[in-house]
Amino acid sequence: MAVLGLRIPDQMLAQFDAWAGGHGGRSPALRHLIRQASAPDATACDALGPLGRRPVQLTVRLTSADARGLDAAAAEVGLARATWAAALIRRRLAGRPTFRRSDELSLIATLSELRRIAVSVSQIARGLNTAGIENRARDAELARLDDLRAEIRGHMAGLYDAFEGNLAYWGPGP
Repeated sequence: MAVLGLRIPDQMLAQFDAWAGGHGGRSPALRHLIRQASAPDATACDALGPLGRRPVQLTVRLTSADARGLDAAAAEVGLARATWAAALIRRRLAGRPTFRRSDELSLIATLSELRRIAVSVSQIARGLNTAGIENRARDAELARLDDLRAEIRGHMAGLYDAFEGNLAYWGPGP
């Protein structure tokens, strides 16, 4: 993703920030304006919908021991302390898992590839069923494809187990 930097007068930035505050903050407002400016026609701009609101900030006071525990727990899973706390809250309220971004991208890519392979296996099976191959040879090939399907299902189950394990991690404590 590209990063945009620019210089503008302080007064202009203050005026923009005042406007952007009601539209989700500086970055979401800029992204929205850039999308509007780069849309090929007015209907695409209208379809963008409302801007997202600025996230709610929560301030929590912890004892030194609790803060050290939070830092250790967050470091253990490779998250910042605020991200770790937000993930804990998100799990409790919405039941959603939270992964480090790199792990999340890897899981998504792996699941996507497994689904593509499964679709290809199904297409091969259809082709074998319609091909003029001797029954015994066709049945042997279909049996091999069934073994491959079972292996793919096993790998997909492993990915789902990773999601379940993540949810268990964020579940109730000891």
